[in-house]
Amino acid sequence: MLSLCLTLAIAFATVVVVEWISRGSLADIPEYLTSPIKPGLTTIGLLLLVILGLDGIFGRAHLSVLVVAPLVVIPALVSNEKQHYLSDPLYPSDILFARQIVELMPVMVRERPLTAVAIVAGLLVAIAGLVYLWRYGWSHAGRLSRRARTLRLSICLPLFAVFVSQMDAQQYSWLREKLRIIPIVWDQKENYSYNGFIIAFSLNLPMAHLKAPAGYNHDALDAIPARNYSYLAGPREKPDVIMLMSESFWDPTRLSNIRLSPDPLPNIRAAQSGHVFSPEFGGMTANVEFEALTGFSNAFLPYGSIPYQQYVRHQVPSLATFFRGEGYAARAIHPFEGWFWNRNEVYKDFGFEEFRTEETLPAMDKRGLFASDDSMMKEIMREGDAMDRPFFFFGVTLQGHGPYEAHRYAQNTVAVEGNLPDADRETLATYAQGVREADESLKMLMDWASKRNRETIIVLWGDHLPPLGTVYPDTGYMPEQVATRKASLDVMKREHETPLVIWSSKKGVRKDIGTISPALLPYNLLKTAGFEHPFYTGFLGRVQKKYNIVDRYQLATRDSQTFPDWGRDDRQLDPLIRDYRYLQYDMMFGHQYGLGRFFPSHAWLTGQST
Repeated sequence: MLSLCLTLAIAFATVVVVEWISRGSLADIPEYLTSPIKPGLTTIGLLLLVILGLDGIFGRAHLSVLVVAPLVVIPALVSNEKQHYLSDPLYPSDILFARQIVELMPVMVRERPLTAVAIVAGLLVAIAGLVYLWRYGWSHAGRLSRRARTLRLSICLPLFAVFVSQMDAQQYSWLREKLRIIPIVWDQKENYSYNGFIIAFSLNLPMAHLKAPAGYNHDALDAIPARNYSYLAGPREKPDVIMLMSESFWDPTRLSNIRLSPDPLPNIRAAQSGHVFSPEFGGMTANVEFEALTGFSNAFLPYGSIPYQQYVRHQVPSLATFFRGEGYAARAIHPFEGWFWNRNEVYKDFGFEEFRTEETLPAMDKRGLFASDDSMMKEIMREGDAMDRPFFFFGVTLQGHGPYEAHRYAQNTVAVEGNLPDADRETLATYAQGVREADESLKMLMDWASKRNRETIIVLWGDHLPPLGTVYPDTGYMPEQVATRKASLDVMKREHETPLVIWSSKKGVRKDIGTISPALLPYNLLKTAGFEHPFYTGFLGRVQKKYNIVDRYQLATRDSQTFPDWGRDDRQLDPLIRDYRYLQYDMMFGHQYGLGRFFPSHAWLTGQST
């Protein structure tokens, strides 16, 4: 009995520490642990089962604490740090991002060297301490009798297996309800706040498994109206198309209580068509890219998922396959390593004929550790001049990547005026200089395109707002360092809009597009180029006519009418959004019933046409 009480005390203390670390405060913990409607006691019971079960396996009392405590405390620490930069807590899918973090370590170390040294030293001390404690515990912990081990395993393992079986948030569970666990998958901040870090993280473990939406079948896909554009020709002369996603590109003159002189983006301001409503903030570039290239939406995927790393495992329709069906060359360009975000494999599945990375590109000038936009634009121009047929180039720039360390540039030519701490001023000056150079690089590309005989269409937008840290709260632009995930439309636009340019060398700027989700970029691009397509202009055209923002928290119309929490009840789902979700599921996970009708060029290229 004494041993059980001690184990219970250890489980209780571990939960308190994990919640304190992950929340960054002790304020909400008493309510979480004592409220009859929250699963605090369930979490303690779960840890108790794990500790007792592992003790049974090891054959020594309380030794498993040295395994369990690091496994829950370290992720809680990582979650707390992540929320400072990207607003979201830690998800199981973030493990897939580990290699990217390691690759960007040199930048982080250079920005905060003392912090990096302290972290490394702390890790070494912690590892040495754990090794010592394990060896000490193994030789001094009380041995469990065979009967005690059998009792622990026979009780704990079945109960733990029952708990694991109830973690699929897509299935109703009477037992989960009685344990006060409520999967709030549509609002992960609330999910982690209500259920606690350990339970919420567990609920997100099955997120890679996606079930068919209710009503999905062959008849449902056949019922979606689709115009047949096969009899329509494209433009008389096919234009070249350059689509550019500019890393962390945003308008810093929007910041409150400061002034930038001169205007760092005069050329983009003159050519601006509207804004892109980014579903991300400060990172997760690949999720924005996924929408822009496919016309599909992250709103129909589990919160926290990364399609490039979890779901794109076979050929998926994209703008690349569309343009190849029209006789174009389709090439992707990114001056970084090809494995990053799994782009090497994803671009093959999207139908790109070639992906040019830093391994195959000529040496480029750098801004800090990253290739300059100027060098990338010159490479695009060089490759464009060498093409003898129409081309579709998709490029992802890198210069704007954070962190925005002081002295990245030899000279900052944009003055920051206003009352700001020195650290904020340096961060903002570095970022603004990058914006000015990105603006000048686009002007160079547009000047080149204007002199070409063939019409050239350029689309450029920012993937998300930059991670400027304390600049946002210190200027009063946002209350926190990271953007809000769920708020009124005005607040969400303020914290998620990035500039959008859609420009033709023959027709000029495509004006008054408004604010659109990245998934609607294919529609606006192909309409500008003079193409029609059953999905990209047909179906997405119907979507944009009704909704210009498709976000997992709210739908929004051009006149700012909003429909918050639209996905909570399938019975109330707008048939247009329901059909959108059906089409996306059908192409990514289903039987591709609609392939021939909605993606004829993809069906032809992949040999699936009928």
